[in-house]
Amino acid sequence: MGIEVPFNRPALEGPELEYIRQAIASGHIGGNGAFTRRCERLLERELGAPRVLLTTSGTHALELAALLLDVRPGDEVIVPSFTFPSTANAFALRGARIVFSDICAETLTLDASNLERLVTPATRVIVPMHYAGVGCEMAEICATAREYGLDVVEDAAHGLFGLYREDYLGTLGDLGALSFHETKNFSCGEGGALILNDASYVERAEILREKGTNRQQFFRGEVDKYSWEDVGSSYVPSDLLAAFLLAQLERHQAVLAKRRRVWAYYFEGLREWAWENDVGLPAIPDDRVQSYHMFYVVVPTAQDRDALMAHLATSGVQSVFHYLPLHLSKVGRRFGGKPGDCPVTESVSTRLLRLPFFNDCDEVMLARVVSAVQRFSPVRKRHQVAVSSPSWSPRRVGLLPT
Repeated sequence: MGIEVPFNRPALEGPELEYIRQAIASGHIGGNGAFTRRCERLLERELGAPRVLLTTSGTHALELAALLLDVRPGDEVIVPSFTFPSTANAFALRGARIVFSDICAETLTLDASNLERLVTPATRVIVPMHYAGVGCEMAEICATAREYGLDVVEDAAHGLFGLYREDYLGTLGDLGALSFHETKNFSCGEGGALILNDASYVERAEILREKGTNRQQFFRGEVDKYSWEDVGSSYVPSDLLAAFLLAQLERHQAVLAKRRRVWAYYFEGLREWAWENDVGLPAIPDDRVQSYHMFYVVVPTAQDRDALMAHLATSGVQSVFHYLPLHLSKVGRRFGGKPGDCPVTESVSTRLLRLPFFNDCDEVMLARVVSAVQRFSPVRKRHQVAVSSPSWSPRRVGLLPT
């Protein structure tokens, strides 16, 4: 059977095509055009940030952050092992030594309770990643950063418009990075943004983003010519991409409502099945509002995960696993990573499976996915064999009703 429910499918949410036509008609499709500025102003207004700069990708937003913070060889940067390589790459490119943190079993975000143990005199930056759009324990992370004089760069690639307590994800650290990749809630195919939560970063960030030149000051009439001022790169996206993105951002409340419906359908449809089969579902702490970026299940064993993926494929449903532990990768081992360093990451990464999740995933598709999942039974059942990671017991972490 062919794939009838894809894992992801990009959607038009408003006047994307009309905005692209307007950008072309304006005669300016390069960087820093009218649509770029409109996206930035919208994000600044909604997030309450002093400045937001669009970038060519979420990866480049992180690279710009590393440049802005003057990360240098010998500096140590703490990142979760359970994340995309870009989270670490951006700082490794500056010569930093990457220090891998485990994740907490409940939210799969950086384990703040173990953070202080990783801090050394060489530590410069902490990079919490808001997995699945659920906020890390930012109060504890920021308190540790203040105590040791460290910078915090939030990887909020999954988290736009998610909340930690009353603050938007990406606005609690010194800097925040967003992604507008085609799999994200709001997309222009490839794109990103850097959130500057301290206005003192703005002038230099503009220079670094514009190939190290003060070109933006020139365009604003602040200097009579522009020149090479700093070491930078080309991180400004085309205004065609910004035009597409603006249409999506303007509809952010409608998009979140669609995605909330998809998430709730999965949760309600799978909670009983999960309880009966020792399967973990996403946990959302009471003091956080998620961005509804994805829905995943964590089955008892790696064999169950592979079997469930194959079972769904025969039902016409595409599902995918997620991150492999960075500390066990070829590059991660160069930084000293070894088996056993991050046990929760090592366990969860082999057992987590993501279900189809996109804005226009209708009820027919959702019913097909839920029905297919419900027909699957893991080999290891509750009361027969203990779950391989006790902290992932649904009853213990409150993932499912008792």
